[in-house]
Amino acid sequence: MPENDSCKVKIQKAYAQLIKYAEDLDTTINLLKKSHRDLEMAYIDTISRLAQAVEYKDEATGHHVQRICFFSALLADAVGLPSEQVLTIYNSAAMHDVGKISIPDAILLKPGSLTTNEFSIMKTHTTVGAKLLANSKSGLLETGRIIALHHHERWDGKGYPSGLAGKNIPIEGRIVALADVYDALRSERSYKKAFSLEKTLSILEDGAGNHFDPHLVDAFFNTFERIEYVDTVLRRTEQQDVNALFAELLPECDVTGYASVTTIL
Repeated sequence: MPENDSCKVKIQKAYAQLIKYAEDLDTTINLLKKSHRDLEMAYIDTISRLAQAVEYKDEATGHHVQRICFFSALLADAVGLPSEQVLTIYNSAAMHDVGKISIPDAILLKPGSLTTNEFSIMKTHTTVGAKLLANSKSGLLETGRIIALHHHERWDGKGYPSGLAGKNIPIEGRIVALADVYDALRSERSYKKAFSLEKTLSILEDGAGNHFDPHLVDAFFNTFERIEYVDTVLRRTEQQDVNALFAELLPECDVTGYASVTTIL
């Protein structure tokens, strides 16, 4: 065989081998992606079950967890956070009150005002929740830890547990703080009736710059039409297709393949 033909054959074989390597690498990458997706779905399932346990303990909150997830995602989107972060906040916001599983029912469900000592115990749900979620390799659970720990901090530094102020409070905590207060004001609890929409919005507006990040309050009002729509839908007694609702309101966030934390609540 002429030398040129021999070189041509070797090049063709080398090229074929490179193609095979590329195909094998692509297969391996796809398998790793699937493994990562399966792991993330397992983390989301864990979040879902923990959040459900808390909601069973505090039944007066109704579908509070569902609404917080949506309100938080809409706020995150309204301030321009990347779609991936919006989706992470959506899934992790369910963990904001997971530490309440440690609070005695006599305090959690008390129909009247809490005493100073009782309120001190209630405040521990932030640190307990953070401890439950600590040291995870999952970005979802780490974001959940941040939210659980910081969703009662205040912009003016008068919140708890750490007294952080301004942008020292992680954005995830600031977002869920606003979403949580809005839903709490609009909901009936063992110790109060639901506030009117007018009174609720007035409280949020007055809280800008002291209780809440003023930029987030602006974003809240800018996206309020979507928030109010979600609030209306998720206060209905019949079961809702929350994945379809998410796709309707935040179509740029890919939830394909993920079991939403709110579907079983």
